[in-house]
Amino acid sequence: MPADAKQPIDPPSGLEEAPHYHGHRERLRDRFRSAGADALSDYELLEMVLFRALPRRDVKPLAKTLIGKFGSFAETVNAPDARLREVGGLGEAAITEIRLIAATASRISKGQLKQRTVLSSWATVIDYCRTAMAFADKEQFRILFLNKRNQLISDEVQQVGTVDHTPVYPREVVKRALELSATAIIMVHNHPSGDPTPSQADVQMTKAVIDIAKPLGISVHDHIIVGKNGHASLKGLKLI
Repeated sequence: MPADAKQPIDPPSGLEEAPHYHGHRERLRDRFRSAGADALSDYELLEMVLFRALPRRDVKPLAKTLIGKFGSFAETVNAPDARLREVGGLGEAAITEIRLIAATASRISKGQLKQRTVLSSWATVIDYCRTAMAFADKEQFRILFLNKRNQLISDEVQQVGTVDHTPVYPREVVKRALELSATAIIMVHNHPSGDPTPSQADVQMTKAVIDIAKPLGISVHDHIIVGKNGHASLKGLKLI
């Protein structure tokens, strides 16, 4: 070999070339910082959630797999733990990070709701209900208990049912309102199918609660049904 031929230079002892995904991670962070979350696709936002739990892996393929399985960022972070565990390469630390995102969103929405008079901030009510319930895999029946100023006293999940049914007992709903000295309630439940269209049973149950609550001075402001495809208001539909 000629004397002036360039020899390959080995990295200094103890130093290794950074994995290729490190640069990708920093580029994503830069884009998030400069342009915000809207500049990132669902799988890219999910990558950022996984960075801390999986620091030594390229998480891009895993993020794409999750979005492909569940459909969207929102559906992924709200997916049940058992379904998340079906995805290869997703350990408990990563599942915890994913669940933390859903819990944080719900806590923020609830905090915003508590700071306002419910009936004057209906969009906030809908946002909170959808954040809390729209992507659940089982039906949940929730009640927002309000005082005479229509401020939130308590928010309680009364029942959890199956994929298409939740047992609701009108007298128990009113009994709990009396225990909390609530003067009004908003009932909420989700349809895991995604379609928020109310059923005849939904309407009948709501009217039964109204019939019991009204003589006791408790108003039923609405019954809201949420799903990943939207929401429906029984009052808005003039069903009550």
